[in-house]
Amino acid sequence: QVQLVESGGGLVQAGDSLRLSCAASGRAFSSYVTGWFRQAPGKEREFVAAISWIGGRTNYADSVKGRFTISRDNAKNTLYLQMNSLKPEDTAVYYCAARAGTVTLYTAASSYTYWGQGTQVTVSS
Repeated sequence: QVQLVESGGGLVQAGDSLRLSCAASGRAFSSYVTGWFRQAPGKEREFVAAISWIGGRTNYADSVKGRFTISRDNAKNTLYLQMNSLKPEDTAVYYCAARAGTVTLYTAASSYTYWGQGTQVTVSS
C-alpha cells in the first residue's frame, strides 16, 4: 500500500510560481510511475505531468509544457511539481498519483492506483 500526501498549494497571482510536493509512505517508489493531475470545478480530472522513478523520463500536457517541471527525489521518496508563469486557468485541485510500472508514462487518471488527497492552487488575475 502507498500513501500520498500533497502540500504546497496556495493563492498566488498570475505570473507567480509555486512548488507542489507529494510525500510517499508505505513503500518505495523504485518501480513506480508517478504523476500529477488537476481538477477544476465542474471539469474532469486532467493529466498534468508524469515521471518514471527509474530513469526520470517525463511527459507533460501541452497546456503546461515549458512552464511546469516534474521531478522526484529518490532518497526522500518525494515527487515535486514546479509551476512557473502561473495562469488563472491553472486554478484547480492538484493531485499526485502513482502506479506500478517503469516504462509507460500513463496519462489517463484511470490508470493510476494510488492518489493523494489533493491541494488547492488558486491563481488570481
